Parts: sequence; structure tokens; C-alpha cells
Amino acid sequence: MPDASLLEVKGIDAFYGDFQALFDVSLSVDAGQIVAVIGANGAGKSTLLKSIAGLRHPHRGEILFDGTPITDAPAFDVLNRGIALVPEGRRLFPSLSVEENLLIGGQSRRPGPWTLARVYELFPVLAERRHLPAPALSGGQQQMAAIGRALMSNPQLLLCDEISLGLAPIVVREIYSRLPRVVTEGLSLIIVEQDMMQALRAASHVYCLQEGRVALQGPAHALTRETISAAYFGV
Repeated sequence: MPDASLLEVKGIDAFYGDFQALFDVSLSVDAGQIVAVIGANGAGKSTLLKSIAGLRHPHRGEILFDGTPITDAPAFDVLNRGIALVPEGRRLFPSLSVEENLLIGGQSRRPGPWTLARVYELFPVLAERRHLPAPALSGGQQQMAAIGRALMSNPQLLLCDEISLGLAPIVVREIYSRLPRVVTEGLSLIIVEQDMMQALRAASHVYCLQEGRVALQGPAHALTRETISAAYFGV
């Protein structure tokens, strides 16, 4: 169907052992859209991204990507289909240089616009420090490298888990200022954030998770700070 969403998450439940982390969560992302998933620590945001990326498989529900079921697909297959995850904490390889970390992201060899040159154009500081080991970068530069590594797989959908975590506000603004350029290359984004105001500025649609459930969702411009705060904190 031409009007189908790029990603459709339909009523998924997710568990860690006996602990249920997600309850009947549904979400959709259209081509070229930035969707924010906000919520307090422990709300289920990262579990949702891991379920989409194939790192955890839902116990119930369905995930469709470009019309194809990927609910039980392994992570490498999800990546090859065009979904890349920027994990919480960056997870760069400390023994490798910045450039080697980026090249690892291109191992899927999916066709697309993202090359080393394009990543360095997006984040010039990485070009300046490409031969340094990843731990020599600042936290913000490591986040840029993690985003660049994911872009090197030429995904259709980029999953960003806690971009702003532990970073100074000026660095967060710098990273977020690059995201519109990423979208112009034909990508869609899901941004997981605890900083709800940053998420509202970046996204066109917002989902708020509270204790593993969708407490609120809607167009970013139509949601007030008061309604989001109520859903965020469960009050």
C-alpha cells in the first residue's frame, strides 16, 4: 500500500524474565519523519528500540518494516533491511580508531549516500580526529561517531537512544542541529529522550511512555507542556 507507514509497531509486549517492560505498545513512523519517544528512566524506551532493532523479541504483537514482518528477525537481518541503532552509551570499540569504528558501520554494504566523506562533512571534528582511538574523543564527539557509524550502514530508519545523555546543552544543540540534514537524505528517525523539550523541538510526532505503556501520543505542535508533563510523570 503506498500510504503505509515505513515502520508499524502493533501492540507489542516485552519481558525481561518475569518482569514485563512493555504493555501493548503501538507506534508508527512515516518516511522522512522524526518521531520522539519520551519518558522517565525505566519507562521502557530503550526496550522499545531494542525490540525494533531485533535485539529483543516481543512476546506478543507485531513489528512491520516497509510492509514486511520483522518481529522475530535477528538483529543482523534488521540492520541489513535498513534499520540502524545508535545505542545508549555510544558503545564505540575502544581499541579502534574513530575511522575504523565508522568503517565497521559500513560492513552491511547497503547502497546509499552515506560514506566516510559524507559523515566527515556532517561532523567535521571526526575528520580532524579520525586517526585517534575512540576513547580520546569527548563525550559529544563520541556521540557523533556513534551516529556516523550507524549512518555508514545507509539505513532507512535511524534509532537514536538517549542522544543527550551526559552531554552539555551546547553539545546537544550542536548534534540536534545536524539531524535535519540527515532527514533530507531520505531517512526517518526515532529519537528516545528523557529531555522532553529537546524532543518536542526536534520531532513532528511524540509518544510518551509511562511504566511501559503509551500514556500520550500526538503531533508535537498539538501537545502542551502540561499534558506531556502529566503523562511523563503519571500525575
